[in-house]
Amino acid sequence: MTEDEAPGRPPTRAHIEAHGSGSGGAGGGSQSAEISTRLNWLRAGVLGANDGIISTAGLVVGVAGATTSRSVIFAAGIAGLLAGALSMAAGEYVSVSSQRDSERAALDLERRELAEEPEAELDELTDMLAARGLSRDLAREAAEQLTERDALRAHARVELGINPDELANPWHAALASLVAFTVGALLPLLAIILPGPSARVPVTVVAVLVALTLCGVVSARLGRAPAGRAVLRNVGGGALAMAVTYAVGTWLGAAG
Repeated sequence: MTEDEAPGRPPTRAHIEAHGSGSGGAGGGSQSAEISTRLNWLRAGVLGANDGIISTAGLVVGVAGATTSRSVIFAAGIAGLLAGALSMAAGEYVSVSSQRDSERAALDLERRELAEEPEAELDELTDMLAARGLSRDLAREAAEQLTERDALRAHARVELGINPDELANPWHAALASLVAFTVGALLPLLAIILPGPSARVPVTVVAVLVALTLCGVVSARLGRAPAGRAVLRNVGGGALAMAVTYAVGTWLGAAG
């Protein structure tokens, strides 16, 4: 098995990858992988909250354009919150379950290869360690020691970038997405319900744009990207969603 055959999937909101590149089981590599995992989960949480803010804001602002009934707006907002949160959770569960199945399949294949061709696997591990900057002799010695200690773990770390003890957990991903979306959705829901009829939409728009600005800054920091561009995309998308749904809601309210 080569490095190009390692299973995986591109990062998604939900969803996002739970493992670093690995470093042959060394303490520094393990710590780096753990930090990467935490950052990825935090980034996924921010994106989930961002989705909750935008989708719920678009929904309640649109309904507010059609009616001034607080109960109708509240019912629509709660329905959108529940539907969105459950949809996010289900999507993450399915996505991460597929990732975990791929990880298990890769580990099973590696286990068979180690049992059937141990010398070839030792040579392969040596080559991968040498490719990371070790001298050939030192790479061979390291490969032998890692194989003697735990061959499967060594290949999982170095070749696949997988920690066998920390496979992606679909239930954790589903719960994290559900909570993140719900927290984000509560902001526009409360902003549209608490003020009086004349202030509902302006208050919601301001609250949502401020929240989207913060989400853009945080996501940019986590991704080490320029904050200005991320904030502009985030705020622009949210503003467009609210403008479109409010216009449609107003038109439907007038037509009705």
